[in-house]
Amino acid sequence: MSKRIGIPWEEAEKKMLEDPEVRAAYDELGPEYEVAEQLIRARLESGMSQKELAAKIGTRQSNISRMEGGQQNVSIGMLKKVAKGLGKKVHVTIG
Repeated sequence: MSKRIGIPWEEAEKKMLEDPEVRAAYDELGPEYEVAEQLIRARLESGMSQKELAAKIGTRQSNISRMEGGQQNVSIGMLKKVAKGLGKKVHVTIG
């Protein structure tokens, strides 16, 4: 078994966000990444794979992957479908 060599993500993220251009891009995409992070967390808490969730809601695994990767703008309708498949509800906050 090989050992992983590197630094913790939190440390790398902190270092990258010191760059003003990276910080601006990160802040601009914050809501998209927050949605992606919540989708991943909810799916993992439900003990489902991307493939299992996709089958449950009638879509392809690649669509779940794109949503979780922040590579796709997710509609409220799709969020509701995913949430229902995970036994959750969608809550929206603007603040």
